Amino acid sequence: MRVQLAFGKAGLDAALPEGYNYRLLEARSATPLADADGALAAALEKPISGPALADLARGKTTAAISICDITRPAPNRIVLPHVLRSLAEGGIKRENITILVATGLHRPATDAEIVEIAGRDFAPLVKNHNAREPREHRNLGFTSSGTPVCIDERFLSADLHLTLGFIEPHLMLGFSGGRKLIAPGLAAEETIKALHSPRFMREARAVEGSIEDNPLHKELLEITAMARHDFIVDVALTRDRRIAGVFAGAPLEAHRAGVSFVRGTLLERMAGPVDAVITTAAGYPLDLTFYQAIKGVTAASHIVKPGGAILLFAQCQEGPGAPEFRRMLKENPDPRGFLDKIRSSPVEVDQWQLEKLALVMERLRVLFHVPGLGAEYHPTLWGAAYSTPRDALNALFATLPPRATVGIIPEGPYVLARIDK
Repeated sequence: MRVQLAFGKAGLDAALPEGYNYRLLEARSATPLADADGALAAALEKPISGPALADLARGKTTAAISICDITRPAPNRIVLPHVLRSLAEGGIKRENITILVATGLHRPATDAEIVEIAGRDFAPLVKNHNAREPREHRNLGFTSSGTPVCIDERFLSADLHLTLGFIEPHLMLGFSGGRKLIAPGLAAEETIKALHSPRFMREARAVEGSIEDNPLHKELLEITAMARHDFIVDVALTRDRRIAGVFAGAPLEAHRAGVSFVRGTLLERMAGPVDAVITTAAGYPLDLTFYQAIKGVTAASHIVKPGGAILLFAQCQEGPGAPEFRRMLKENPDPRGFLDKIRSSPVEVDQWQLEKLALVMERLRVLFHVPGLGAEYHPTLWGAAYSTPRDALNALFATLPPRATVGIIPEGPYVLARIDK
C-alpha cells in the first residue's frame, strides 16, 4: 500500500507493508464555495447575528483587525479586501485601520511573511503583536476564575475590534477561530501563561473537538467580552485550502455556527481503537516547527489503544521552536518527571505543548521522523527519532503483531476522529 503524506511543501510518498489492516482517515472536505467573494460580501452585509459590518462601523473613526500568523493557512488576502471595503463604507478610513498579527508567543512575522499573510496591498497596515513587552498591553483586571487579562493596547484603543480567522480542530480549545484571535493571540505573556497552566492543560475536556463543556473555551469567551470583541469573520476551508463556508457577525453566534459546520464536515467516527497510527502535522505551514507538529500526535491519540503506537512525520524546517521550548526539550529526559516538575511550578513559556505531548506519552509509544529537529534533541525526545522515513516505518512495524490495525492520517490534525461510545 502506498500513501501520500502531508510533509513540508512537497509531501512524502510512503510504501506500507502487506499483512496489516489499514484504516485510511483522510481529512474530510466540504464543497468549496462557487463564489467565495460573493459569499464574503453577503456575509458582511447580512451576518449570522448582529448588524452589518458597515453599519457597525458608522460613527467610529478607528478599527483594529486581528489576523492569524504564518503557521495558519487563513485566507486573509481574500477576506481583507471585503472587510476594508465595508469599513470604508461605514466611514473608517484606511489609514485609521491597524492589522495585528496574533502571534501569541510565537516569533514575529518577517516582512516577507507579512506579505504572504496579508497581501502586498495591505502589508503597510500590518504590525506584529509582542506578548513579551508588557508596556504594549492594557491591564483589564481578572476573569472570575482569576486569570490576569492583559491585551494589546493597539487593539483595545481602536473604536472597533475585529478578528479574521478560520475554524479547525484545536488541541486544547476544541476548535480554533473567534476568541482565539484575541487570547492568546493578542494577549500578554502573563495572560498566555495562565491560560496554558496545568489547571487547563490537564482538563480532560480541553482537547480537540470539545467546546461546549471546555473550561478553557469558556475562559476565553470571558476574556474577549472584557476586550470588547465586536465582529468576526471566520471561514471553513476545504482540504486544498479553498473557502467552504463564511461565518461572520457577532462573535459568539457566528463562531458557534462555524464550529457546527466544521464538526459536521470533519468528524470521523470509528467502531473501535487501532493498534497504531501513522500521522503527520499536516505539512506546511503547520509542520514548520516541532512545537506545532505535536498537534499531529495529540489529534491521533484519541483513537489508539492503550500501549499502542503513533508514528509522526513532520519536516520541522525551522527546528524545535522558540528558545524556551528548545531548552525544555533538552532538559527533561522523561515525561513523568516533566509532568511532576511543572505541576506546582511557575508556568514557563511553551511548557504547555510539551505537557500535552507528555500526557499522550504516558499511555502510548511515539516514534518520530522529524528531520529538521537536530540530533542533539533526540536523546530527550521521549520517543525514538529516525533519520529516514523507511527506518521509521520499519521500526514501527517491527513492534506490531500480524494483522494489527493501523490508522493512516495523511493530514494529521485536520482529521477529527473519535471512537463511537
